[in-house]
Amino acid sequence: MKKIYSKIESITGSVITVRAEGVRYGDLARIETGFGTSLAEVNRLAGDIVSLQVFAGGRGVSTGDSIEFLGHPMQVSFSENLLGRVFTGSGSPRDNGPGLTENFIPIGGPSVNPSQRIVPRKMIRTGIPMIDLFNTLVVSQKLPIFSISGEPYNELLARIAMQAEVDVIILGGMGLKYDDYLFFKDTLEQGGSLSKTVMFVHTAADPTVECLMIPDMSLAVAEQFALQDKDVLVLLTDMTSFSDALKEIAISQEQVPSNRGYPGDLYSQLAARYEKAVDFETAGSITVLGVTTMPGDDVTHPVPDNTGYITEGQYYLRGGRIEPFGSLSRLKQQVNGKTRKDHRALMDGMIKLYAAYKDTLEKKSMGFTMSAWDGKLLQYGVRFEREMMDLSVNISLEKALDLGWEILADCFNPDETGLRSELIGEFWPKSA
Repeated sequence: MKKIYSKIESITGSVITVRAEGVRYGDLARIETGFGTSLAEVNRLAGDIVSLQVFAGGRGVSTGDSIEFLGHPMQVSFSENLLGRVFTGSGSPRDNGPGLTENFIPIGGPSVNPSQRIVPRKMIRTGIPMIDLFNTLVVSQKLPIFSISGEPYNELLARIAMQAEVDVIILGGMGLKYDDYLFFKDTLEQGGSLSKTVMFVHTAADPTVECLMIPDMSLAVAEQFALQDKDVLVLLTDMTSFSDALKEIAISQEQVPSNRGYPGDLYSQLAARYEKAVDFETAGSITVLGVTTMPGDDVTHPVPDNTGYITEGQYYLRGGRIEPFGSLSRLKQQVNGKTRKDHRALMDGMIKLYAAYKDTLEKKSMGFTMSAWDGKLLQYGVRFEREMMDLSVNISLEKALDLGWEILADCFNPDETGLRSELIGEFWPKSA
């Protein structure tokens, strides 16, 4: 029989405390207020003093309201019926569809035992040359997109969601503006990808605690799909909003702050989510791609700084493009030797020439005399940015490789590219 407590000791913002026994960290509780029923989650234990984060906020809660502990942590319903649906951070339908009331699974569980994992060995094609050709996304990889506010990172995620060759897309939105939520929903619907997508969305107007639930709900559902032998891509935006929610709740609980006010366990909190990425030996996979906005473009900010130690590289989004310098997929070497034999050489050669183009731009801006070689680099750089770096470009990896050879042939002689003679003999355009 569940015990009901009828005295709340204190109310601080959306955090309430009550004296109770036999309660576990992470358990859910139901609060009966004069305005209806609200859920809360246990997030601190100190003897018999239990602190709970109220999902709907502390407004309307009084010290005489009753609390019933449910004896289990937050759960989410799982079935094929999730596909094409949109939910809030508490698991309620956001799309006015029917609620899901069966096959509940717990969220926030441990990451997969390493003995059940296999070495990453497959690429995820996205149709974006700066990813497929230069920094390949690999199945079971965990990668952040480092960006600043104002960059089109949500547009990039939407394109990846529409074009990635995976079975299921899980989109977790945290602190989204309502316009951004509608953008994702409309874009995926028009692109025909909503039918294989599950969306968990927390907007800036929703309770803070629901923001913390989004990654755990997304990853719990992703794990169940992966166990059904499906390749799942989890897109999270924005992990800085998630971290800010952690900070807000830690401050309300008067925890001792760490760097810039963030809680001392920020690294562990981020790692617990990113480490859910896995490729099962006998089932499917989970790949995690999360946006991390950098306040003031500061990569030493605690959120990107901690993220960099957890993940396997990063994509830098600057000026509406994935920056080739600084962006790195550390696992690309696992797969780009198996795509086409010119992949690695062309990737390295084109980036070297683009770096030389950047040097030439600097010389030109300082008034140096331009040589014939500088002229070739300037022509090459413009085409590289327009035909390779522009995020609107949508072509397959093989077409991107062919386009790379075409750009090189239009701008340089074969012996100026630095590529091996046997590759030039096989792939150099015959009309050049």
